[in-house]
Amino acid sequence: MEVQEGNQLQIRLDKTHESPLFYKVFALVSGGMILDAADVYMASAVASSTLKSGWSTIQQNSYFLSSGFLGLFIGSLIAGFIGDLKGRRVAYQINLLLFGSFTFLGAFAPNMYFLIFCRLMASIGLGSEIVTGYSMVNEFAPVHSRGKWCASASLIANCGAPITMLLCTAIIPRFGWRPMFFGIGIVAAILWYLRRDIPESPRWLIAHGREKEAQTIIEKLEVNGSSNAKEFKASNKPHEKVHHSFAVSLFVATVAVSATIICQYTFTSWVPTLLVQRHINIGNSLGLSTLMMLGAPVGCAIGAYLIDKIGRKLTIVPAFFLTAVFGMMYAQQSSMQGVVIMGFLLTTCFYILMASVVAVYVAELFPTKFRFRGSGIANGIAKLFTVAMPIAVAWLLSVTSANVIFWIISAIALFAGAVVWFLGDETNQKDIS
Repeated sequence: MEVQEGNQLQIRLDKTHESPLFYKVFALVSGGMILDAADVYMASAVASSTLKSGWSTIQQNSYFLSSGFLGLFIGSLIAGFIGDLKGRRVAYQINLLLFGSFTFLGAFAPNMYFLIFCRLMASIGLGSEIVTGYSMVNEFAPVHSRGKWCASASLIANCGAPITMLLCTAIIPRFGWRPMFFGIGIVAAILWYLRRDIPESPRWLIAHGREKEAQTIIEKLEVNGSSNAKEFKASNKPHEKVHHSFAVSLFVATVAVSATIICQYTFTSWVPTLLVQRHINIGNSLGLSTLMMLGAPVGCAIGAYLIDKIGRKLTIVPAFFLTAVFGMMYAQQSSMQGVVIMGFLLTTCFYILMASVVAVYVAELFPTKFRFRGSGIANGIAKLFTVAMPIAVAWLLSVTSANVIFWIISAIALFAGAVVWFLGDETNQKDIS
């Protein structure tokens, strides 16, 4: 009887349209994502400032940056277990509390080692936010537009990078790095307060046999009506259930998200160095990198548009394939114009993948009971690769040419595309409970 009631609630939930409660969840998630993006980009600016003023050493800065990556790894794993076992709401509140309080505390750090500790703890919260945020939107969104809303959250999140760059440029030279920690900590506290009454995910409640509580929340999500039977049936068979194999799903998710982050991080972080290796005189490498980064919002927007229109695999696999093609073409460029055009196209592909793989597909590969754990493990492993990449790239540049980096990016992208195509489930508008 309970199983039947749970199935009926799932069907009602799948048929909902966007409601005030959903918009509230989406806005709160997007706000947290912007803060997270701001924090990631703030770290390098702060490290440069503390080194320049003599407040830190190069070795301390390496610990500072590494502690951030370690925190992201730990946070991804912890959020997965707390979110699946204790509930989405608990994980969602804890991660922002950790992130906000330790970022705020970092503003008053008496020395670099205390700041490194604060960075580690804040990054644990940051790693949790990435796992919980996209999964929360996924579980509250109407099934027919689930991909669009998750990808839109990624688009908004990536606006945090240019905003932070502008703030760092305006604030740090005049007032130092501490106001950046102070400001982000205060904004996180405000956001945590606004999240205090965010409801539990109805899909998680149904999966744990708490139908009465789920029904109360679903009724709030139904205030703008539901899809009628004809619309629901025509909406790409939402009754069709994805048959999850946890091991296969974890492999696909790990490969897809790791490849996305490795390719994007390696390219964006090493472009100035790679251009010097290619003997291209660009005068201002930061300006050239900025032109290429204009592909980020374009890619996120394309991903958000296509993900529900043509499906997950038909968005992701061609994006991986084009990443491989443009990576190989980039390696052949010898002019500044060619570098900018190919760099822009590569960046666009990277962020189509960020919007479709990281924000949408990874969470959908797992059933509700294991969604946070699966997403957490996949994201955590990807973070470990991120830690290893600077060492690997630096070694490769010392023994071979910059071209090899782009050949490797292309090979990784092709492998990931093949894995998604042959082993990945198509989850577009399907029952992922």
